Amino acid sequence: MENFFKLEENGTNVKTEILAGITTFLAMAYILAVNPSILHDAGMPKSGVFFATAISSGVISILMGVLANYPVALSSGMGVNALFTYTIVAKMGLSWRGALACVLVSGIIFVLITVTNIRKMIINAIPSQLKLAIGAGIGFFVAFVGLKNAGIIVTSPATLVSLGSFTKPSVLLALIGIIVTLVLVVRNVPAGVFVGLVITAIIGVIMNALGFADMPQFTGVASANFDVSLVGQALNGFGELFSHPQCWLAIFSLLFVDFFDTAGTLVAVAGKTKLMDENGELKNVERALLADSIGTCFGALMGTSTVTSFVESASGVGVGGRTGLTACVTGVLFLLASFLSPLLSIVTYSVTAPALVVVGIMMAQQLKGIDWDNMIVASATFITVLVMILGYSISNGIAAGFIVYAAGMIAGGKAKEVNWIVWVLSLLFIFYFAVAPK
Repeated sequence: MENFFKLEENGTNVKTEILAGITTFLAMAYILAVNPSILHDAGMPKSGVFFATAISSGVISILMGVLANYPVALSSGMGVNALFTYTIVAKMGLSWRGALACVLVSGIIFVLITVTNIRKMIINAIPSQLKLAIGAGIGFFVAFVGLKNAGIIVTSPATLVSLGSFTKPSVLLALIGIIVTLVLVVRNVPAGVFVGLVITAIIGVIMNALGFADMPQFTGVASANFDVSLVGQALNGFGELFSHPQCWLAIFSLLFVDFFDTAGTLVAVAGKTKLMDENGELKNVERALLADSIGTCFGALMGTSTVTSFVESASGVGVGGRTGLTACVTGVLFLLASFLSPLLSIVTYSVTAPALVVVGIMMAQQLKGIDWDNMIVASATFITVLVMILGYSISNGIAAGFIVYAAGMIAGGKAKEVNWIVWVLSLLFIFYFAVAPK
């Protein structure tokens, strides 16, 4: 391991890397509960999504560690799973099998543009302020989804949305969970989001025992009865790629969202390690992007939404993780977690809502990097976030933000400062709005 992962060269050792891998897993483990809950809204079985999420996270995290020697773990991305369910399936009208096929195609395209360095070129061309705006906007969207699913936010004929009834046991449990999780995170408890989710589930089981309605109910323990019903289902959705008018827009949206998710994570993690050279460029970034691209393909074939690099990997780096051994340890723990699918019986919307809300808050903190004194940037950021939430669509928010940014640069006489790739994307987004589902 010393020779393969270059531990001494990177100022670390086996013990530190193992502890870092465990820390990263605990910080990411909430995805095993949240992802099945979100994809279940698309009609997919929770147990099947749990298995697909655990296996793809484990295999691809190990691949990242071995191929790129990065302390970065991967799993089904937050935000992009919401795009999968609430935009591609719910709004565009594709089946979940068709959506998985779109994820697979986007992964294949990722592999092609990665090996040709096109992906790296595009990532470097996008203004950093827009990357921050997109990440923050997705945070608001994810939090809104959590509040809606838990019944804290409900529809209203008079005002479109309103507060739900706080006397309902399920809403009360979600509120308690949010408070507990926030306290844990504020007090810097390791893996606070995951611990908060576990505590919320335990409180729900206790409330169920006391006779409260709609509460989580524990029905089993660890089991090796894996649900492989989703494996290969992406191939059964390929027919929609040629028959559904929105499929290529779905693929484009998946490509775009994953671009910034991966780029932001790799830059954030590399900034705390020796993975950044003196010119500010990432070392071995092509290998890291290739592992990420393969992860998207593998995840789709297993039966889950886009597998991408997780920014929670920074938690492992924070305790000393510096090499791919960290990612490998995290991957092994995800594989072991595949035995825990019966625990899904206690994971309800009220249990996952706190994790969604708090993760949303963490993602929204990217707004602090926005130059609010720059009206062009401020306008693009504001529109990106606003449209994502009110339009209930991640892709529409991204598109609107890009168009406003391009228009603002023209109005400000700064059109020459904009990379040509941004102009191409802006034109594609105008086309996207012209044909997108209403």
